[in-house]
Amino acid sequence: MISKSTIDKVFDSARIEEVVEDFVALKQRGVNKIGLCPFHNEKTPSFTVSTAKGIYKCFGCGVGGNAVKFVMEHEKYSYPEALRYLAQKYNIEIEEDQYSEEDSKIRSERESQYVVLTHAQKYFSDILMNNEEGKAIGLSYFKERGYTEETIEQFQLGYGLDTWDAFTKDALEKGYQLEYLEKTGLTIVKEDKHYDRFRGRVMFPIHNFSGKVIGFGGRVLKKDVKAAKYVNSPESEVYEKRRVLYGIYYAKKDIIAQDNCYLVEGYTDVVTLYQSGIKNVVSSSGTSLTVDQIRLVKRITNNITILYDGDPAGIKASFRGIDLILQEGLNVRIVLFPEGEDPDSYAMKVSTKELHDFLEENAKDFIAFKTSILLEEASSDPVRKSALIRDILESVAVIPDAISRSTFLHECGRTMDISEQILVAELNKIRRKNTNQMRRQAGDYRQEPVEIPINEYKSGFPAESENVYDKGVSISIEPQERDVMRFLLNFGDVRIDMEVKEAGSEKASKGGGDITVEQFIVNELTNDGLEFEIEVYSKIFKEYEEAVKSKNTLDQQYFLKHRDPEIAELCVDLVFSPYSLSKNWEERHQIHVSTEEMTLRKAVERTVYSLKMSKVKRMIAENREKIKASEDENVRTDLLKQYGGLLEAKKFISKVLGRVVN
Repeated sequence: MISKSTIDKVFDSARIEEVVEDFVALKQRGVNKIGLCPFHNEKTPSFTVSTAKGIYKCFGCGVGGNAVKFVMEHEKYSYPEALRYLAQKYNIEIEEDQYSEEDSKIRSERESQYVVLTHAQKYFSDILMNNEEGKAIGLSYFKERGYTEETIEQFQLGYGLDTWDAFTKDALEKGYQLEYLEKTGLTIVKEDKHYDRFRGRVMFPIHNFSGKVIGFGGRVLKKDVKAAKYVNSPESEVYEKRRVLYGIYYAKKDIIAQDNCYLVEGYTDVVTLYQSGIKNVVSSSGTSLTVDQIRLVKRITNNITILYDGDPAGIKASFRGIDLILQEGLNVRIVLFPEGEDPDSYAMKVSTKELHDFLEENAKDFIAFKTSILLEEASSDPVRKSALIRDILESVAVIPDAISRSTFLHECGRTMDISEQILVAELNKIRRKNTNQMRRQAGDYRQEPVEIPINEYKSGFPAESENVYDKGVSISIEPQERDVMRFLLNFGDVRIDMEVKEAGSEKASKGGGDITVEQFIVNELTNDGLEFEIEVYSKIFKEYEEAVKSKNTLDQQYFLKHRDPEIAELCVDLVFSPYSLSKNWEERHQIHVSTEEMTLRKAVERTVYSLKMSKVKRMIAENREKIKASEDENVRTDLLKQYGGLLEAKKFISKVLGRVVN
C-alpha cells in the first residue's frame, strides 16, 4: 500500500496543467486554461483547467477531477497505478506502508498469479520464435494468416509444445510454485500427476485493462475431433471471463479517439482487423456478451458496432445480448459481412481502405437491422408479422433514453406501415410488464401508489394551504442539500459576522457572532437534529462535524484531493465555475458586480433555512399521511399536536426567509 506521505507528496507536486498538457493542447483564457476535451469529440473547446484550484472540468460531457483522476480516466489506470505514474513523472520515491497479514496474503496471492502468467506468456512466445516445433507449426500458422512479426510481437502470441508437461516442467525447474500454476489454470493437477492445459496450440494472451496478462486462449492446429478448437484459461482470482474483453488493452485509446468500439467474436478477428488498420476492436472471446463486458466498453464510448458473418441463425441467437447493450444505454450498429465471409477472412482479402469503406457504408442501427432480418421470415403472414412487431418493441422497450425510444418507434412505424400511436400503447404495456417483473425479482410486491386528493382526508384534519409540496411524501430535498454542500466546500473556512438573537427576544444584535461558515452550518443543522439524505453529502458533512468538534478547519483542497473518488468528483462539480470577471475588466468598465462572497452571510443563512423548510415540509407531508391512516383517536390527537408544531416551525422559517404564509 502506498504510504499517505507519498500520496500527499504526489498531490502537492502534481500540477494539473502539466499533467493535462501531456495529452491535451491548452490555451490560456482568463484565469483558466481551455482545450478540446480528450474524453469526447467536440469542435468547440469546453475542457477547462483551473491552475489555481488544481482541477479540470469539461462543460460538454461533464467529466472532472484532479490530476490523479485525470490520469485514471485518460489512461484507464487504477488509483495506485495513477499515483505511481505521477510519482515517476515528478521523481517522487514511493514509500509503502506495512500490509496487514490478511492484506499481505491477498496481495501476495494475486501478485504471484500475475508473475506466473507473465512467465507463461514469455515462455510461449519464446517457443514460437525459437523452438523448432514452435516455428514449424505455430509460427507457420501465423505467417499463413498474414501476420507480421511486429503484430505477433505486439499481441505477444505464442505456442505450447505438443507434449504432456513441457511448460510445467520448465516452470517448476525455474522455481515457480505448482500451487499458482494450478490456480491460474496453466497446469492441470490430478492426484500426484500434473500436465499442461495448453498442448499443441497457438496461444493468445488475454490482458486486462492495464495490460497485465490474466489468462490465455489456445487454438488447436491438429485435426483432432476429440479436442476442442479453442480452450480458455479457467476463472481465477485475476481472470473473470464476464469482466474481460480480448484486445481492450490495445484498443482503448483508439476506441476513445474514434468514439466507437467494433465488437467481433474471436481472437483472430481482433488481430487481423488490428493489423488491417481497424484498431478500435475487441472480442467477447466466443462467449455470450455480459453486462460487465458492456460496461467495460461504456467506460470509454457509448457506441458499439457489432461485426457479423452471414449466418442468420447466429445473428438471431445474439439478439438477447444486443438487448443488454441497449439496456445499458449504448448506441448499437450492425455490419453484416457477405455470405461465407467473417471479419477475419474479409479483412485478409481487401485493402485497408476497402475495409474502412465497407464498415462505414454497411453499418446499420440495430433496430433497422433486426427489422430487416425478421421481416424476411414474416413475409406476408400477418400472425408472424404481429409477433415480429412485438419482438422489435421488446428491444425498444429496454432503451433507457426516452428520445431514442421515440425515434426508433417512429422508424419502426414507418417501416412496418403501422400507426405510431398503436406502437406507443404496446410499448407502454411492455415497459410496465418489465418494471413489475424487476420489482418482483427484487422482492417488492407493492402496488403502484395511488394519489388521494387532499379533500378526501378524514374530518378533523387541520386547515392548511394547498401548497404542492404538502400533497405527498415524495418531496425532493436534493437541490437544497446540494446548495448547502456548495457553500461548505466553497466558503467553509471563511469567517462571517452572524446576527445573534438573545433568548426570548425577536430583535437581533450585531457582533459577537464571528464564526466560520462551516461552524454556522454545522451548528444550525446538528442543533435541529437534521441529517443529509444523499449519502455522499452525508459523508462530507460528518467530516465537517468532526472538524468543528475538534476546532479544526477543512479547506477546499482537502476535499479536492480526497481519497474517496466520489467525494473528490462531487467537490469538483460544486467548486468549478467556467466564468470569472477579471479585475481589469471591472476597472475598465467601471462596473462593480455584487458577488456571492459579498453577500455571503445572507446567502448562507437563506440556504440553510431553505433546507430546513424542505425538511419541515417533508415532515408535514408524512404527518398528514399518518393522520389519514390512523384509526386510534389518541394517536391521532398526538399527531395533530405534532402537526400544529410543524406548522409553527414552517411559519417561523418562512418569516426568516421573508416569505408570506397564506
